[in-house]
Order: sequence, then C-alpha cells, then structure tokens
Amino acid sequence: MVGKILAGWRYDISGLAPEMRGDYELHFAGCEHCSKRQKLHRIIDISLIVLASASAAVFLLAFAVIRHFGPRHAFWLEVGALAGFALSALIWLIVAVATPAPMAVVDVAMLGARHVHDRLPAEIREKLPEEIRVKLTGS
Repeated sequence: MVGKILAGWRYDISGLAPEMRGDYELHFAGCEHCSKRQKLHRIIDISLIVLASASAAVFLLAFAVIRHFGPRHAFWLEVGALAGFALSALIWLIVAVATPAPMAVVDVAMLGARHVHDRLPAEIREKLPEEIRVKLTGS
C-alpha cells in the first residue's frame, strides 16, 4: 500500500512533515524497487533542469553571436534567440517548482558540507558560528 501511495507522489516525500515521513522512509529502506524508482525520478528531474539550463545558455550564446556579427535579418534572429531563451527559462522554472529536484540538490549539498565539516581540524570547527554547526551536525 505504501508503495502505491509513493508511486502516485512520484516517490517524493520532501513536502511531508518530518513526523509523517517515518513509515515512508522505512519503506524506502526496505523496498529496493521504490528506492530505485525514487533515484530514477530524481535523476530525471535534475537532468531536465540541467537540459533547460544548457538550452538557455545556448540561446543566449546565439543571441550574443548574432549581435556580434550582425547578419542580415539580425532583428528576427535576435527575437528568435530571445524567445528560445525565454521558453528555456520558463521550462526551467516549471521543472524547479513542480519537482523536488531543488530539494534533492540542497540535500546533496548539505551532505557534502557535513562531510567537509567532519574532516576539518577541531580548532577550525570550533571557530565556526554556532548556527552553522547546528545546521551541519543537527545538534
């Protein structure tokens, strides 16, 4: 039953309150199928954001090249390049809002920060502000 609920949510529990996540996290820990599907969905979400970002960068590059060389009908080429950029930015925004990809990226960044924090010498760790230490260590 939990697996069916998760499938309907695209295996995303990031929006749930921490006290409600327990059963779902236990299910992910025990169900290899659901944990693989969750990873696949996160890979797809992040790939869509990366692809939309790359597309926007290419359209901006095209606009800059058109401005630099100034070919005939440059105005319409510039309009096309800017329209492509706007569409790519809109797709990026839709994917970022509709999927948990930004939260997944934040979670990965926090894991990396914890890893770096754990490797710091004790005297440097003690110099970090208390609020940062609490965020990184959770205590």
